[in-house]
Parts: sequence; C-alpha cells; structure tokens
Amino acid sequence: MKLDLIKKLQQKKYRTETGCCLVEGEHLVLELQKAAASQPSLKAAELYLTEQYANWQTELKVHEVTGKQMSAISATKSPQGIVAVLPMGAIRTESARDEVALYLHEIQDPGNLGTILRTLAWFGGYRCLLSPGSVDPFNPKVIRASMGAIFHVPLELDVPLESLGERFSRIGCLDMEGEPLSADAFKACDCYLFGNEARGVPRDQLDRLNARAFTIPGVGLIESLNLGTAVSLSVYERQR
Repeated sequence: MKLDLIKKLQQKKYRTETGCCLVEGEHLVLELQKAAASQPSLKAAELYLTEQYANWQTELKVHEVTGKQMSAISATKSPQGIVAVLPMGAIRTESARDEVALYLHEIQDPGNLGTILRTLAWFGGYRCLLSPGSVDPFNPKVIRASMGAIFHVPLELDVPLESLGERFSRIGCLDMEGEPLSADAFKACDCYLFGNEARGVPRDQLDRLNARAFTIPGVGLIESLNLGTAVSLSVYERQR
C-alpha cells in the first residue's frame, strides 16, 4: 500500500474504502503476531519498519521505511518505528458455542470500547456486538486502548438492537432499580446489554426485549458509573 494512503487510514472514510486499519507500536504488533498463531487470517497484515526494527522476527510481509516516512504515516507524535496495515476482514467474527454476548448500544467513546475489549479478552468466553451508530472499533484510538485485545475478542458490527430478541432468550441490562448483580439470574443471561454513555437504552426497547434489570450496588452519591467500569464489574461478577 502506498505510504500516503496508509496515513489516511486514521480516517474512517479511507478505512472503509481500503478495508484496512492501522496497528501501531511494538506491543500491539506483538499482540497481532501472537493472535496470528491461532488465527491465520491475521497473517494478511503487512509491517512497515524503520531500520531499528530490521531484525524484527515475523512471518508477516515486511517493508522497510525511513524515519521520515514513518513519521508521515504514524498516528502518534513520537512513532516507535513499527506499524502494521491489517485488513479489517481478518479480525475474528466466528462464534463459539459457549460464548456469552455483550451488546453495546451506540457507544461513542473510543477509550470505553478499548477498555471493554480488554476486559472481555482478560476473562475470555465473550463476543462483542456493536449497534449501528457505535464508534468504529478500527479507529486507531480504540485499537491502542484495547492493548491488542481487539485481536482476541470476536466482533460483530451493525447489529440491530431489535434482533437480540431473536438470538437470545435471557437478556440482562443495568438499571438503578434492578436486582443485585449477585442474583443467580444475572449469571444465567446469555446476552448483556449496555447503552450509550449519555442516553443509555430507550426504555420501550428494553421492554420489547423483555430485558431483566440488574444493578451494581452503591451508595448513590453520583448518578452513574463510567461505562467501561460498569462492564468490568459486571463481567467480573459473572465470572466470580
């Protein structure tokens, strides 16, 4: 891929046109290579390296570039000197029989999505479903915040909220007036629904899905928890 086009992959328009995204930095590239050992589709990625990484061990196709060229394609002010261009279609989407679904409705913050993916990868056994209108998971900010977890968690994009009722029989959501997370019914859900950071999920849609409400007990001095924190606490409680 031409270098001037790689730089443009920071924009969703060009990620959509090319079908590729950027993976930048030593740690993320290592995670990509580690995931590629069990997901051969990820080996379609190509590396762009400066001279300092000339001895980098990899099975991926490699292109050596100058420091000036690396600065031109990098999304960071002080690039490490290693970038991968990854076809987005290589990211895992297939479902395992025992996976639990976590659905995010119109989530907007890249940091929140990255944090959530890290949580799901840490505990394992989850897939992430994103509604239409959610933040692009291939945004470089999401990939960095995920610390490579995006290569380990199956993703489904543009999943309509109304389709959940056809796929899942026991849907759980969070609500201030719900049952405590420690309730046995919480662990029995096969899909957990979390809403937009500011608006949540429309009440009428929750009712149509017959979603069962649960709450994270607290003293109530503030209105709500950060979305990433709420997901982390919920997943931990389910695994506990």
